[in-house]
Amino acid sequence: MEDIRPIRIFLEVARQQSFVGAAKHFNLTPSTVTRTIARLEEDLGQQLLLRTTRKVSLTAIGATVAARYRPLIEELDDTTQQITRESRPDRGHLRLNAPLSMGLRLLPGFLDAFRAEFPQVTLSVDLSDRLVDIMEDPFDLSIRISRPPSDVSTIWRKICVVPRNVIAAPSLLDQIGTPETPDGLNPAHCLSYSDDQTQETWIFTKGGLSRKVRAGDQLTLNNGDLLCALVARGQGMALLPDFLISEALASGEVVKVLEEWEAEPLWLTLFYPPYEQFPPLVASFTDFFECYLQTERAGEFQFN
Repeated sequence: MEDIRPIRIFLEVARQQSFVGAAKHFNLTPSTVTRTIARLEEDLGQQLLLRTTRKVSLTAIGATVAARYRPLIEELDDTTQQITRESRPDRGHLRLNAPLSMGLRLLPGFLDAFRAEFPQVTLSVDLSDRLVDIMEDPFDLSIRISRPPSDVSTIWRKICVVPRNVIAAPSLLDQIGTPETPDGLNPAHCLSYSDDQTQETWIFTKGGLSRKVRAGDQLTLNNGDLLCALVARGQGMALLPDFLISEALASGEVVKVLEEWEAEPLWLTLFYPPYEQFPPLVASFTDFFECYLQTERAGEFQFN
């Protein structure tokens, strides 16, 4: 065999159990697929497929050939993508992870702009509120909103500061009054955001004063949108990023509490696997993402 295309076609026929399906996948005619498989069987000296009027199935030797070739083709494709990522800043495939609430708000506009600027880049985007293991999970980079990183074993880049505010529904404040200081917060009313089901500690500063409040006595969640919705229903107060609460504030569903006190901000940080050499495509994505936030979403973040 002079190339591996017949192998790819054979594996696709085996996967779909259909010559027609494989033909559509490769934009070929069914007759071309049939001839390709016939030549492959002739080259190998083995019948690989059983053809019936209803479906196509593998012979015993066909199953063995597919099992041996499939991981080789997958490894070849992975290696090709890796080389492309390492050598070309404007093409290749990127695997991206981001928090759900942030992704739904920021990524539609960003991805629209990114794809217009980098049309040769393909993307796989995973939105999840679980804390991914960038060392083990199959991502090229992960966007996180969290406290400053403390893990020295990972590569990360701070993009900006994410301001936060305590919010509550006007109906709740009508019932319990509006706290003037953090000491006036009732922990039973403080809902907690946590990705590991632990209680959250809110830290506030004002001048030289510092106060801490333990949140999550009654409810701990790992999704900011759900927290905001519960707050709007009068279920308690929450400390959430400004970009997440802006719509609820504008509609009057919630209001800010303790505006004279500064809540501990978070960082928007990009985390990367332990690259031996930083891929140009990942660098292009990073620079474009930071530039997009600075120009299009500057009112919701703080840049040093």
